[in-house]
Order: sequence, then C-alpha cells, then structure tokens
Amino acid sequence: QVQLVESGGGLVQAGETLRLSCAASGNIISINDMAWYRQAPGKQRELVAAIPFGGSPTYADSVKGRFTISRDTAKNMGYLQMNNLKPEDTAVYYCRAEIVTDDDIRYQYEYWGRGTQVTVSS
Repeated sequence: QVQLVESGGGLVQAGETLRLSCAASGNIISINDMAWYRQAPGKQRELVAAIPFGGSPTYADSVKGRFTISRDTAKNMGYLQMNNLKPEDTAVYYCRAEIVTDDDIRYQYEYWGRGTQVTVSS
C-alpha cells in the first residue's frame, strides 16, 4: 500500500523560508509526475509546482522565482523549497504523485498526501 506523507510545514513570518518534504512509501516500482498543490481556506485547491520524471519543473505564476520543486528518485522523496514567503502563501500544502506499484506495472495511479499546514504572518 502506497503512502505519501508531507512534512516541514509551520508558522513563519513574511520573508522567511520553509522546505516541505514528501515521503513516498510502499510497494513502489516507479514514480512519474510529482507535484505540490495548496488549498487556502475558502479557495479551491491549486497547483503550485510539478516535476515529471526526468523532466523540467513547472510553477504557478504566483510562486515563480520564490519556490523550487525537486525530487530524489532513489529515495522516493519530493521537496518544495519556499523562499520569501508571503501571507498569501498560507494554505495546506499537498503532495501528489503518479506511481506504478508492483500490484500491476502496466498502470500508474494517483496518490495524495494528507497535507501540511503553512502559515505566513505579516
């Protein structure tokens, strides 16, 4: 059974830095796309950044130049480095991954973590 667990959230002041981690575990054969989403109170969940296996990352316009997504394929880990945080970055951040497991290597399935809270005070 695959699990994604996010960590690294917290309460910071505007201008400070956080690094989120996403740990994938279970009967994983490979991880294709990995992405970070966020959902602020009263708003829809939005894509923050994504990184395909062996590909280039993409970012939401609101975080370009401040956030960096990365991954460690060998460790089944994903990361989101968040610099110069702003109050509008306050949200629950979720990790999503498309994973092939040894249950059936023909298909990939989408998995989500439970999220980690990021709160940025002004």
